[in-house]
Amino acid sequence: MSSNNDPVEIDSPAACNGDTLSTNKNGLYLYPVSVNASGEGLPYAPADWPNPGDKWAWKVGKRIAAAGYFLDRYLYLPQRLRGKRNAFASRLSVEQYIRSEFPSVDIKEFFASFSWKIPSKLLQGGWYAEVTSSGMKPDSHFGSSSCKAGNSVCASLVAENPSPETMICDLCCSEPGFCRDCCCILCCKTISSAYGGYSYIRCEATGVNGYICGHIAHIDCALRAYMAGTVGGSIGLDAEYFCRRCDSRTDLVSHVMKLLNICGSIDSRDDIEKILSVGICILRGSRKTNAKQLLHHIKSAMAKLHKGTCIRDVFKEEEFMDTNGGTSQHDTGTCVSTYHGESILSERSSPQKMTSTFDHRIESLKLEDEIDQTLQALRKSQEFEYRLAEEKLFAQKNYIMNLYEQLDKERSDLSSHTSMVETDTLLDVVLKRVDQIKREISTLKEMKQVQNGFGRISKQILRDYFGLETESS
Repeated sequence: MSSNNDPVEIDSPAACNGDTLSTNKNGLYLYPVSVNASGEGLPYAPADWPNPGDKWAWKVGKRIAAAGYFLDRYLYLPQRLRGKRNAFASRLSVEQYIRSEFPSVDIKEFFASFSWKIPSKLLQGGWYAEVTSSGMKPDSHFGSSSCKAGNSVCASLVAENPSPETMICDLCCSEPGFCRDCCCILCCKTISSAYGGYSYIRCEATGVNGYICGHIAHIDCALRAYMAGTVGGSIGLDAEYFCRRCDSRTDLVSHVMKLLNICGSIDSRDDIEKILSVGICILRGSRKTNAKQLLHHIKSAMAKLHKGTCIRDVFKEEEFMDTNGGTSQHDTGTCVSTYHGESILSERSSPQKMTSTFDHRIESLKLEDEIDQTLQALRKSQEFEYRLAEEKLFAQKNYIMNLYEQLDKERSDLSSHTSMVETDTLLDVVLKRVDQIKREISTLKEMKQVQNGFGRISKQILRDYFGLETESS
């Protein structure tokens, strides 16, 4: 098995240019790819293996080795082979899977059929230029760097701000012209980033192996499809968004708070009214206390706009609260420009101001939102730990089962030989295999301590068996 420090198998810089792809020792043409790029088949995933038509997929992350290839590299099973295990984050996990499911396959031959190392466009020496937001178009060889929807301002083209790790999608994302980074999953049209992207919501739910869903939907499309806002029946939404791709729910109260932050920096009355209308549609009918209070303040601001009140006066402190439950600075004629919940803390030095502006209901709203965010973060972390434990434990179980199969074969060979020399040799093999199985069962027993929670098992077990590095105390 090659180490991560081995140089990437590509030609010299002089041989690599926009028209010439590099090759490895097996004759595969290795084209450099962008951060978070993905694809199917050769050269970075097996093709037509084990059966014709089987499509393996690959994806890279963000970290790049000094040699120029990606440190974060993932391999996905063909649809036909997917079950409890769909993806692999390391070469070792792939090797264990192949040995378990296809024990007769030559591992070296399997890995020689494609390139495990994937070169980055950000190679040292500037051999390739990453696509940037300046409008620079990618070379025709490197289609993975372009937006499938032809959107020149797609977020995927901004190298300085790559999207988070997203799960592989063979449904909507396999459609020509659909881009996960800029196309609505409901209407397939591109989204607008005007005013901070108030008109769309991105699903950040954690999926397989810790990847996020990453699919986008227009708020208006989701409201029309009864997948956002407050919806009764079996779907049961309460100021939430329901993702059609992964069936996860996203709380929209924080999104409405974002809308109010945006309104504080807009001078157009029509645009403010349009954004506030989105907030009203999201919160209308909600049973959540914080959503009800937020809706009341938005309606109050909307009423002022309809009366022709000066935009600066719409968000005055004595009439409107900031999004985190605090109040704006008490300065007549001063427009609220930020909403960070800092004013209450800064006013504590002045008891008189504290008495005149403090509202326990607003403080309750702030604390409730903080608790909701804390619980959501806890749920996500627990889901990640469960999926990681499930993956590692089943991988170890499969490895042990593979060893048992080998032991059965070796015992059969032992019983069929009569030569004393061969018998001694085969007996030695069997005994070593038994010892190996005992060690692996002992390892599984140590791994099962995870049932008490990741925080209650030793750092060595987390590091050795689950690949988690913890900070030393």
